[in-house]
Amino acid sequence: MPAVSLAAGSNCRIRLAHVGPGATYDGRDDPAAALYRTRVGYLHDRLQLTVEEMHLLPHLLVSISTSAIAVAERNMASRQASVGSGGRRRSSVADVDHLAALGVKQELKRNFNMFSMLGLAFAILNSWTALSASLSLALPSGGSTSVLWGLITAGICNLCLAASLAEFLSAFPTAGGQYHWVAIISWKRWMPILSWITGWINVFGWMALTATAGLLGSQLIVGIVALYNENYVAEPWQQFLIYIGYNVVAALVNAFGNSALPYVNQAAIVWSISGFVIITITILACASPNYHSADFVFREFKNETGWPDGIAWLLGLLQGGLGLTGYDATAHMVEEIPNAAVEAPKILIYCVLIGMFTGFIFLMALLFVAGPIEEVISSPYGALGQILFTATGSRAGAVCLQIFPLVCLLFAGISIMTTSSRMTYAFARDGGLPFSRFFARVHPKLDVPLEALGFTVVVTVVFGLIFLGSTSAFNAIVSASVVALGLTYGIPVAINVLRGRKMLPKNRAFKMPEPLAWFANLLGIAYVILTTVLFVFPPELPVTGSNMNYCIVAFAIVVIISLIQWIVDGSKNYTGPKVVLDQEVLDAVDAPHVGTNGTYLDDDLPEKEKHI
Repeated sequence: MPAVSLAAGSNCRIRLAHVGPGATYDGRDDPAAALYRTRVGYLHDRLQLTVEEMHLLPHLLVSISTSAIAVAERNMASRQASVGSGGRRRSSVADVDHLAALGVKQELKRNFNMFSMLGLAFAILNSWTALSASLSLALPSGGSTSVLWGLITAGICNLCLAASLAEFLSAFPTAGGQYHWVAIISWKRWMPILSWITGWINVFGWMALTATAGLLGSQLIVGIVALYNENYVAEPWQQFLIYIGYNVVAALVNAFGNSALPYVNQAAIVWSISGFVIITITILACASPNYHSADFVFREFKNETGWPDGIAWLLGLLQGGLGLTGYDATAHMVEEIPNAAVEAPKILIYCVLIGMFTGFIFLMALLFVAGPIEEVISSPYGALGQILFTATGSRAGAVCLQIFPLVCLLFAGISIMTTSSRMTYAFARDGGLPFSRFFARVHPKLDVPLEALGFTVVVTVVFGLIFLGSTSAFNAIVSASVVALGLTYGIPVAINVLRGRKMLPKNRAFKMPEPLAWFANLLGIAYVILTTVLFVFPPELPVTGSNMNYCIVAFAIVVIISLIQWIVDGSKNYTGPKVVLDQEVLDAVDAPHVGTNGTYLDDDLPEKEKHI
């Protein structure tokens, strides 16, 4: 759909931004029609056109629209023929056009290439690291069957969600991600509130996910200390300080090293894959021939939660969910990658596939060399530390191998904080947060949304305070991130399904075959519904004040704040992502309007219509 904007002035200049041909301008809830009405209203209010002149506008806009298609087709052919730096430059111009058509002004630099963005996405998932460091979530809730087959179950469902979201990303590559997509495809009456809710949940989910990196890192460090001092008992405040240290480093790198982030992310994926290979080979070689049987690795069931076996196994899915969540990072960073509509959907799916593969292989290797499973569950060294110590028979060996996941988690903390700050910035840019103008600023020298980054750090520190009052802080924070992000994955997919999967442009770069798309959409939605309910359950029975899953409390606080903000401000002022009509964004087209068949469309109009 061509988006047409006019700016007032003595020389009225027209900007053509191409999304795709074939859209129509009728239909009350059609996004193209809504954008068309926005443009016409703007013309009437800003240019003070007469009623007679307004009646002539549809003819002019159709003419301009057809011209936009021709221009965009020529640009696309030119881009496909381009190589090297020239091709990248033309691709960046098209990315800016695409953003402008979605009502977004390009403010962030496109510093990332496909490999560095894949590095960022994989650094966030860091599946083998997250899965191995969070073994304590699944081992008591189903044993090895929950660890391995829970990962496969969560992996297939998350792959369906990732493919479903990739369709949205190819059509609407904007940093707003899910809340922006909801605004585009929702029913007009419900669009503001649905977009608002999705945005708030997504901001909250990314801030909770930011907390998980420092949380897992602090647990590993505490376990290393216990490995050398068996009488050591970690105090909550000690783990809290380590957690703060992780997040301070991540914040400083994000604030002052923005230009270096692509290289940091490239280093992250190389370090992560290297660690995966080195640890896997080392533990298998050192433990030989003292392996568990295949029956233990693939069929052993254990339930120490107090829940019925079926519910216990489902609760163990939380580990797999954590190891594979956060892939929407690609969407929130999409305004910083060239040729986004084509490359970003690939990255979204690749990072889930890589996470599933590396995670399954690594967990299988750990289970073969784990030793007595009761010791792994109750070990003061942590589940991963205990397994590495058992496999190598050496404290020094166990510590050296844990350096890989410790650094991986630092990379993850940096990448997650980057994405969280961009998500916060995008939602503030559209007026979704209190003090939105403040949080939507980009620092002119650092080229970073510094205020949004600071807000992310403050909320992450508040999350860390849960350490001081709950023995189930780990479960609460992990549950909050997985549930919140899962909901934002499911909402746009569910709305698209309810509307017959007819709300996405047909000519998008990534499109699944319809039968596969329906299967992926429905399975993904079912998974989101199931996990949203299950992951707010307490991890064990009986429930006490200290082992309660405070995820539900955190959710309640966010919901209350968002509802108050909606009543005070959102219901009156929030209309979803806005259309930018800034002359700097608008590109002049003063040439005659050439159609796809090479004719001058102005020639088909009456003389009076040509000079509106």
